[in-house]
Amino acid sequence: MSLLTPEQLEERLISLHRASLELVSDLSLTTVLERIVRLAKEEADAQYAALGVFDDESNLVQFIPIGMDEEEIQKMPYPPKGLGLLGALKQERKTLRIADIQKDPRSVGFPAGHPIMRTFLGVPILLGDQLLGQIYLTDKLGGEEFSEQDERVIETLAAYAAVAIHNARLVQALTERDQTLTQKNEDLTLINAVATALTRSLDLDEILQKTLTSVMGYLKVENGEIYLKDENDSDFRLVLHQGKFNEHLFTRDVFRVGEGIVGEVAESGKPYVSKNVGKEIHYLRQKVFEGGCRWVAAFPLMARGSVIGVMVVADHREVAINPPQAELLEAITSWAGITIENVVLQQQSQRLAVLEERERIGMDLHDGIIQSIYAVGLALDYARVAIDEDPRQAKQKIEQAIDGLNKTIRDIRAYILDLRPRELYGNNLIQNLNRLVDEYRVNTLSEATITAPEDGIVGLPVSHATALFHICQEALANAAKHAHARRVDVRLWTTRDRVLLEVADNGEGFDLRKMSVTLGHGLSNMHIRARKVGGDVEITSAPGEGTTVLAWVPRRK
Repeated sequence: MSLLTPEQLEERLISLHRASLELVSDLSLTTVLERIVRLAKEEADAQYAALGVFDDESNLVQFIPIGMDEEEIQKMPYPPKGLGLLGALKQERKTLRIADIQKDPRSVGFPAGHPIMRTFLGVPILLGDQLLGQIYLTDKLGGEEFSEQDERVIETLAAYAAVAIHNARLVQALTERDQTLTQKNEDLTLINAVATALTRSLDLDEILQKTLTSVMGYLKVENGEIYLKDENDSDFRLVLHQGKFNEHLFTRDVFRVGEGIVGEVAESGKPYVSKNVGKEIHYLRQKVFEGGCRWVAAFPLMARGSVIGVMVVADHREVAINPPQAELLEAITSWAGITIENVVLQQQSQRLAVLEERERIGMDLHDGIIQSIYAVGLALDYARVAIDEDPRQAKQKIEQAIDGLNKTIRDIRAYILDLRPRELYGNNLIQNLNRLVDEYRVNTLSEATITAPEDGIVGLPVSHATALFHICQEALANAAKHAHARRVDVRLWTTRDRVLLEVADNGEGFDLRKMSVTLGHGLSNMHIRARKVGGDVEITSAPGEGTTVLAWVPRRK
């Protein structure tokens, strides 16, 4: 065995030092590991080299061989398991230099297909007491054994390698953490955008569009559809389609519970992902499949524990959904489901309110105005019969009919006052209240007055002024329609923090204890309007003593 001269050893160490400086400058763990094993092979003139990497529990998790071609590696039934000499090196944590592997009692031999190796040099990669890996070198070129100089050089390389691996792992951990944080920030941004869009709109089409667009953009898929539950609670009907396919994804627009992917998700309430659309997905259009669709997934739209809709997405490539993405999609679809249900319930409530109001108006017209017209008709018919026999009586009946018609006209005007929609024009509340009072006076032929600040300035935000305007409108309508008041007084005044409105009539009044204040009726509307802007309403009334409505709103938002 030839020994290196001091000059050769110094030159070799300088070369190793330069290579090691380059090694620790690299921050990629994979690149670092490959450079370590290649440097070891070159510096020790070995035919074969390998690097074993251990996790925090000293388990062999990675093995990088150099010197064997791919065909030789494929012949081996399994990679090294860290037994025999590799296990001894791990156990003893000190350099092993062996002249003949097969003669060493710690050797357990080679697996089938493994090249026969003779000389061995193994060096642990240690960072303090932590074992990061091991460098394995076999079969020194020229048939010689590995020398003490080889041992020192590889031990020096192992010291550099420990620092390089540690730094690379730190960088990898920081990179992964940064990627995780970046992804979480993107997810939170998406959640905030969707939540903001959903809460700002009561338009069902806009909510569906925003939800589907957000999910498709997040998953980067090309096609999507939303199915909503019909009123019969057993069918799910297509309400929105987006994507490159002009036609819908499926051969039908309506699925029953349990039928197809839409019905299965509606029945189970769980997401469904198909990676083989040709076998697993029924009802998919042939043109969609031929157009390259290879992946389909469906997500339930949940509200109060029930499925109210199903969202389907499809793409030409397979899309992997990891657990964090699944949780995000579940949050989005749950919010969308609740928002959709609220909008649908509100629409149903509005339709019901319209039907109830129509029924109420019909009953009022039948019991009031139509009966009055009928009475006028009877009076005129009596006058027609009596005009020759008793002209005086006929004249009285005609006058009675005229009075009845005038009263009916006043009732009809009261209905017009109650039902005609009006808006707050401009920003001057006092002018708008004067307009309401003038309309009331003309339509009811009753006396009405208004008292307000002389300068005509109140100084309210538009939302607050609108609330008082509609409260006054509601109070005047009630006075005309229900109270049969002969006089109404409207008064508006201000304090430092509030603007107050009082509408008092001398009508029939009512017992507050017996009055049902329900949503959609006048009294409730007054309270809702005032409280929405931070104010309130107080109503005082008694049978035969008239009614007073006192409302206030804050002067600032």
